[in-house]
This record gives sequence, structure tokens and C-alpha cells, in this order.
Amino acid sequence: MNIEQFTQLLEEKGITLSSKQLHQFNRYYELLVEWNEKMNLTAITEKNDVYLKHFFDSATASFFFDFNQPFSICDVGAGAGFPSIPLKICFPELKVTIVDSLQKRITFLENLAKELELENTFFYHDRAETFGKNPEHREQYDIVTARAVARMSVLSELCIPLVKQGGVFIAMKAANAKEELNSSLKAISILGAEVEKSYSLTLPFEESERNIIVIRKNKQTPKKYPRKPGTPNKMPLE
Repeated sequence: MNIEQFTQLLEEKGITLSSKQLHQFNRYYELLVEWNEKMNLTAITEKNDVYLKHFFDSATASFFFDFNQPFSICDVGAGAGFPSIPLKICFPELKVTIVDSLQKRITFLENLAKELELENTFFYHDRAETFGKNPEHREQYDIVTARAVARMSVLSELCIPLVKQGGVFIAMKAANAKEELNSSLKAISILGAEVEKSYSLTLPFEESERNIIVIRKNKQTPKKYPRKPGTPNKMPLE
């Protein structure tokens, strides 16, 4: 996907990028490749692939959910900033918080936000399990996102505690999302939420399957969740 295709396909979805936003995406790409030589941020480094599999893929969440408001978003395990930084570039009013367990990724993201002049972006080096217990962050976010971090039952325990009542958890998954989702319905319910809608799309050019799952939080998450670090992965709520 070249820049013209990227711009055109987003425009077809109602996202018109200014020259400043296009510059931000280009600089994002340059910094990603530059820092990737020092640390492992991504296995995808070819420009057209980054625009398709990272930038465009991240933006697909907005095809099914309206981000055009000053929502507070928490992105769990964002790695090199996906999906929240591309969404922030497309929708500058968003207030973005990223939590990641690796300090070097946080250092990259802090530098990235400074270079791209992204306001209202906050970065925390922490495990999602302990972050979700912190009263400053627990049940404080309109939207919590995660992109292919872990299977749905585990992701739900890491993310739903951060969503405020009435807010949403948006999980971005590749193939096999339906089976994963079915086996995590009990966990989602225990954590105080329910599946509102699940969407499927095909990524252009490479034709791979993507799924956007919108989970609405309707009541408080019981205080014992998330459990201590490592437990959700070892003993998923299923």
C-alpha cells in the first residue's frame, strides 16, 4: 500500500488527512525503522507493508466505531504504538494513554510523541495487571484498545477493568476471532461487560482477515480482577 492508496482508502471511509497528518505518518515510519535497528519493535519494516499492516490496519477500528470525539483511550500492550498512535494522528482530539511492560518501547513512544508533536499522550511502563488495579486508571477510560496481544479471555481480564461503565473495550484480532470470542463470553460477563458487536473485514491488497470486536461495559468489574501478574495468562477465565 503506497501513500496515495493509503490516503485514498482512508478518504473513502471519511478520514481526510491534512499535509501535517501525512507528514506525521511519514515521520512515524522513519522513526520506527530507525529505532528498530536498536531494538525489536516490529518485524515489518518495508514502507508499503508498514502503511498497510500497521497504519491502515490500526485505523480500521474507526470504520466501525466513531472516534471523532475527545475520548480518553488506553492502549494495552501497544508495542510500537498500534493501534492508538495512528488513531491519534487521524483523530487529534483523542487523549491517548499507552501502557507497556517494556521500558525501551515506552522510551521509543515518548520520543515519537515529541517528534510528531502529539498532545495529550501519556505513557506508562507497567504490567496491565497492576495498572488495572491502580485507582488513577481503573475504570477511567472511555475506550480501551488492544491489538493481537493475547487470546480474548486473557485480553478481557487485562482490559475491561480499565474501561469506565458505559465505555467500550475494542479488541482487534486476526483470524479465528469467532472461536476465541465464543470461549471468552463467560470471562467477559464476569468482568462486567457484554459483546455489543463483532465486525469482520479483509485487509486490502493482501486479503487477510481482520476482526474488530466491540465490548460494552455495563457494570463495575469485581475488585479481584485483574489477578496478579502472569495469572490471567496461566489460568484464563474460561
